[in-house]
Amino acid sequence: MTRLYLVDDHQLMREGLRALLEARGHTVVGESADPTEALADLLRLRPEVLLLDLHLGERSGFELLAELQRRRLPTRCVVLTMSAQPRHVAEALRMGASGYVLKGSAGSDLMSAVEAAVQGKKHLGADVADLALQVFTQQNDEDPLGALSPRERQIITMVVNGQSSAKIGLELHLSPKTVATYRSRLMAKLGVSDVTGLVRLAVHYKLIDFENQDVRGRRSSDLAH
Repeated sequence: MTRLYLVDDHQLMREGLRALLEARGHTVVGESADPTEALADLLRLRPEVLLLDLHLGERSGFELLAELQRRRLPTRCVVLTMSAQPRHVAEALRMGASGYVLKGSAGSDLMSAVEAAVQGKKHLGADVADLALQVFTQQNDEDPLGALSPRERQIITMVVNGQSSAKIGLELHLSPKTVATYRSRLMAKLGVSDVTGLVRLAVHYKLIDFENQDVRGRRSSDLAH
């Protein structure tokens, strides 16, 4: 019997997962649609496995995955998502995810991922291994920043230049909360988990000049911010 925690922004999805897992003899100790609430629960409940969606409304599952890694929590994470973007697969694995399963996969595939996580092993769902391989084998240098709106490009430039949400909001006449939402949405869209990742991406695609950036000591912001 494995103790699991569910993070997904759709209640019907969580209910379906709970029914499937409990029918297989597992125990669901909690669930949430919010990364901040989920982190508090994980610290308190210490489940063995977390099932995590990457798209959580205006938030990103990468935020929670980053906190698991930063706090070195023993909970193993299996990403269960609709996102079939190779860079999302690669980033999730880099951040310590034990498994990556696409929604729509067979229930047995998810059960295999949970079992592998408990055993300290990795499991990639059907077709996911090919997605991960694309990151290392394809020379596809399509600019992911091209999909951003002018306002999003403006904000990412200000973020990677070290400006706080409060300062960005003041300059753009937005609330700090709105800026934080933009930042979270940008990270989810680009498949990065922290400001350092944004800086690397911005430098690679020449959105900023690396010579003027001091990224030493940068880390992902706490979920409370």
